[in-house]
Amino acid sequence: GLDRGAKGQISTLGGFASIVSQKKEATENKSSPTHLVSPNIKNVRDLPPVCLDVRQKQRIPIDTLSSEIKAPVLTEPILPTQPKTMKDFQEDVEKAKSSGDWKTVHDFYLTIFDSFPGLNAIFKKDAAASFNTIEDSGINAKFVNAVYDALLNTPQDIQKTVLKGIINSLLREWKGPRTKDDLRAYFILLQNPQFNNTSTYVIYAHLLRQTATLVEADHHFLVHWFKKLSQKRFKQLVERLLQFISLRLFPAKPEEFPPIAKCSWWIPSASKVLALLNTANNLVDPPLIPYIDFYNSTLDHIDLMEEYHTWQSFGNSHSRFSFCQYPFVISIAAKKIIIQRDSEQQMISIARQSLVDKVSRRQRPDMNMLFLNMKVRRTHLVSDSLDELTRKRADLKKKLKVTFVGEAGLDMGGLTKEWFLLLIRQIFHPDYGMFTYHKDSHCHWFSSFKCDNYSEFRLVGILMGLAVYNSITLDIRFPPCCYKKLLSPPIVPSDQNIPVGICSVAIDDLCQIMPELAHGLTELLSYEGNVEEDFYSTFQVFQEEFGIIKSYNLKPGGDKIPVTNQNRKEYVQLYTDFLINKSIYKQFAAFYYGFHSVCASNALMLLRPEEVEILVCGSPELDMHALQRSTQYDGYAKTDLTIRYFWDVVLGFPLDLQKKLLHFTTGSDRVPVGGMADLNFKISKNETSTNWLPVAHTCFNQLCLPPYKSKKDLKQKLIIGISNSEGFGLE
Repeated sequence: GLDRGAKGQISTLGGFASIVSQKKEATENKSSPTHLVSPNIKNVRDLPPVCLDVRQKQRIPIDTLSSEIKAPVLTEPILPTQPKTMKDFQEDVEKAKSSGDWKTVHDFYLTIFDSFPGLNAIFKKDAAASFNTIEDSGINAKFVNAVYDALLNTPQDIQKTVLKGIINSLLREWKGPRTKDDLRAYFILLQNPQFNNTSTYVIYAHLLRQTATLVEADHHFLVHWFKKLSQKRFKQLVERLLQFISLRLFPAKPEEFPPIAKCSWWIPSASKVLALLNTANNLVDPPLIPYIDFYNSTLDHIDLMEEYHTWQSFGNSHSRFSFCQYPFVISIAAKKIIIQRDSEQQMISIARQSLVDKVSRRQRPDMNMLFLNMKVRRTHLVSDSLDELTRKRADLKKKLKVTFVGEAGLDMGGLTKEWFLLLIRQIFHPDYGMFTYHKDSHCHWFSSFKCDNYSEFRLVGILMGLAVYNSITLDIRFPPCCYKKLLSPPIVPSDQNIPVGICSVAIDDLCQIMPELAHGLTELLSYEGNVEEDFYSTFQVFQEEFGIIKSYNLKPGGDKIPVTNQNRKEYVQLYTDFLINKSIYKQFAAFYYGFHSVCASNALMLLRPEEVEILVCGSPELDMHALQRSTQYDGYAKTDLTIRYFWDVVLGFPLDLQKKLLHFTTGSDRVPVGGMADLNFKISKNETSTNWLPVAHTCFNQLCLPPYKSKKDLKQKLIIGISNSEGFGLE
């Protein structure tokens, strides 16, 4: 089946992740099985077709294969002698520039790009060495960069010669089994800057096709070689592939490319190679480029739900391609659209079923049955909310509506936002005891106190799920590893005995929660003295619970096992795992099941942990200038004096007052995924006395502003209004 990782990483690499995790030496001297041979190839357009879906089935790591079915180790071919060095080449280029005679440079390019052995002869550090390791491609990267940087400034006939040579290389090298020299050639050719030009896309597509259809073991080598590229070259590779996909989807000149029916393999091939780069990026800490640099904003303009339904329907079938197989290229804004529409479809389906059930029993339908109706008292907010959600568990996927008992507000969205805000604020208060706030990291973490009932943790999970489901942003500050745990696994397992919320953690994850403790453990790892004698620690940890100190063994008999220089890495790993996973397992499991009881959607498989955090919390970065640019006006013009006063005051506010203004007008002080423009913020003229305070309709993100005559008066009234904004009471 489709390999969908907890991080929402590429599903199409099949067993690639398992191969990457093998030891470095495990893949040495492994080579590739023979590819299909295509006889009588005369033209680059006649290369053998590739199937529409370049994804390959789940593979077994090559080390688990029996020796008789492993590919034989191929002997390295004898490379032609090429004495030219980078210095020689650069001198030739300088002479050609001054004399105008490019023959020597032309011959150089003609020789090296005409065949894979030619590429290896000039760029390989040592022509006699095999370099059969994932950590060293054996390529002189500086020489490759120098040759490519010079190429774009050479006469056109030289650039055409290189492209013709690449065609010859690809035609010739399609036959026969792959060697590590072949992989080096593909690695070098993919870096060619000529492929930025659409006129080269036919050749580029065939290069991508051949690279995409290499076997998994070869991809293993390429990935590790990609991660050794400089940030600049790596980013250029990614941008080139994204541009290739975008222009194939929306060509400026449709006649420039072959008909889409004849080259339907272009985009799948490019996506597969992009997937190799994404995997390489994730292997490096910190990554070479941010994960958002893999987003292709062009995909925001295609039929995303068709892509999603294709992915849902065909899974790992080779018959249909979907960008959802490669979720790292889909922007968070596009993923939000998929999740929202998937949620809406689920809401409609649940509401329709309720109506059908009612009618089938010959009962009169009530419109309230189409919603998840929450009636709560402000004085008993948590208990009432818990009771309501428990009683109405079957209605969680309906549209949420909130009523505060004794208040006259009609919920068009604003009361829902306020309910979330007040409930989260109360639950996360330190006095409530469910979560601990760590000042050093400015985040909350689950309390490890043991109790008989973890239903309130389930409530928090449901709240987060409802927020995503109803497109509400919450002011929750969890560390990033919380969202990694929330996607472990992304779909609730059918077997209740399978642990949930358990993910691999490292000391970096602990640093996001308890930086001081993480620093201490890091010091322990680098301590140069005798750890056992100087620290006198064992594989046992202590925690305070309700004033009582309790001890826990990190491994069986841990209280009798001393921490030494030899086993301190194991101690640190077990301690980290205990704090983040084991000590809070029941609390987090309740939280996990609560979240997934609402957000039970395959769309979650598309998300990275960082993206889940943005969907739940929005962005804390306020850009009031962006809000000013996107604001709409009713009764005012943006040039009116009152509006000019308003923006002068707001742009001069400190951050806390800007957040209060946002909360006053929208019900939340967080920015949604699409930025300030997604708020649809509106300022309306309130034809009342200027003695009145501003009024807000949080359901519609609308501020009603009286026509104040002075900036001082406006500022005073606005601050009073936004600082006293909770409640819907009419007195």
